[in-house]
Amino acid sequence: MKIFTYILIAIAIGLIIFNATKLDFDNLFEGDSTIAAISILAAACAILLLLILRTSQRIARKKK
Repeated sequence: MKIFTYILIAIAIGLIIFNATKLDFDNLFEGDSTIAAISILAAACAILLLLILRTSQRIARKKK
């Protein structure tokens, strides 16, 4: 499970980098730039959730 979460975090970071290249800072909320901004936010949320999962697993192991 540990390796799987690290792989998912790496994929999410890759998506953030890819979508950051699609951003048009002159028209941030128009066209493809909107989709890229939403995708960056979604990938950041996925990373946060995976980190919370890792922390909860560590707490569960220490509790045993």
